[in-house]
Amino acid sequence: MTTQTTLAAVADFHSVVQSRRSVRRYEPDFRIPREELETIIERAAKAAPSSSNMQPWRFLVVTDPELKQRMLPVANNQQQVVNASAVLVLLADKQMYEKADEIYGAARDAGYMTEELSRQFAENSRRTYSSIPAERLLEIIVFDAGLVAMQLMLQARAMGYDTVPMGGYNREALRELLAIPDRYHPTILLPIGKAAVPGHPTARLPISGLTYWNTIE
Repeated sequence: MTTQTTLAAVADFHSVVQSRRSVRRYEPDFRIPREELETIIERAAKAAPSSSNMQPWRFLVVTDPELKQRMLPVANNQQQVVNASAVLVLLADKQMYEKADEIYGAARDAGYMTEELSRQFAENSRRTYSSIPAERLLEIIVFDAGLVAMQLMLQARAMGYDTVPMGGYNREALRELLAIPDRYHPTILLPIGKAAVPGHPTARLPISGLTYWNTIE
């Protein structure tokens, strides 16, 4: 890769990062094609890291207008859940270790590890994650969901769409409305769509006051 190409790639990356804003007003008649929503999810999920590569994220995509309308009171009457093209409900799977064989089997088939190593990693993952305290497991999978959430927002922005991460909603009411099984923990709602009004800039604390070197003073 040439230096010029490298600089262009860096510039593109910074452009995506710097242009991402939390947008709350969307064009209600605009619809993102399902294929593009699938692309956003696939590219984000394939690139996001997770503990032991367990990939605990699950994506429930709500595009039905009537269902989005029913989500409105659940989301504290925040209109973006209705007007956005889709609302991605990001779930964390408390039994993600059940896919350990599939995950490490795929790594074996791709030539990333031997059969023996694949089996060993799968067994260790199942044993570890099925036995740790529930609070610790929840901490791990929610953290991993946060990692993929940022990837989703950046991928959407790179494709010309906007998002807003929402934690302000009634989790139990959402669980009931969407019939979410107990094994899945709802983390954030992520409306995705075309901005009707650009997201506004926000004030940020100076990094010098947030960064410590070698010791916290």
